[in-house]
Amino acid sequence: MHFIKTNSGLLKNIHSLPWREIAIGIAMLIVALIDMNAMAQSAGPSLSLNINTGNGAGEISSAVKILIFMTLLSLAPAVLVTMTCFTRIIVVFSFIRQAIGIHQSPPNQVLIGLALFLTMFIMTPVFSEINETAIKPYQEDKIEQSEAIDLAMAPIRKFMYAQTHEKDLELMLTLSKKDRPKSFDDLSNMILIPSFILSELKTAFEIGFIIYIPFVLVDMLVAMVLLTMGMMVLPPVLISLPFKLMLFVLVDGWDLLIGSLVRSFS
Repeated sequence: MHFIKTNSGLLKNIHSLPWREIAIGIAMLIVALIDMNAMAQSAGPSLSLNINTGNGAGEISSAVKILIFMTLLSLAPAVLVTMTCFTRIIVVFSFIRQAIGIHQSPPNQVLIGLALFLTMFIMTPVFSEINETAIKPYQEDKIEQSEAIDLAMAPIRKFMYAQTHEKDLELMLTLSKKDRPKSFDDLSNMILIPSFILSELKTAFEIGFIIYIPFVLVDMLVAMVLLTMGMMVLPPVLISLPFKLMLFVLVDGWDLLIGSLVRSFS
């Protein structure tokens, strides 16, 4: 009975509430929130993405051109390492550092930077020809994309073919088990590029062998002197390192090395 009386009093209190005013207040609050959301959306920055197709059959949209450019940019390191003179230069630099006996100096960053600038210096005629024959006509919409790629590859193919040994080319042709090309234009890039890399490594090792000879002679002379003096405990490398550095500086080793590298591509 007490529960019933309590509930009846609660019902009377609920019925006595101003429901009309409460409903009007809630409605006004919802409307105000909607207006604030609309103002925030209209005042905030907006971003719209519009991809237009080309007007003609041979045209492509600017978004597709950007996508192609970004794809080529991601492949640029591989192209730089495998299809230019960078491989030979950086391998020779590593040989000269090991031949002297200083494994941490010059640092890798310095050698890579020097190799990159030497690569740009040596490949400048090739890059200029690519710019004149492929890039500029493509930017002026005189040629299509496929034709621009073929024209850009032509100077690089000539450079790689000029530095490729016949034995390496024959090896890749034999391994591919394909018909022999009748001319240079029929030679596939899948054959030419590996052949060029093998030839660059072979040439770099030949240069490295020549570099090692004078430094090995210095090590042998120092070892013989220490042996005759009875200094068996003292490492010969510790004594020969200053002499090798002095020899390299006196003969202008960096000038001779870089000059020989640049002339080896002519």
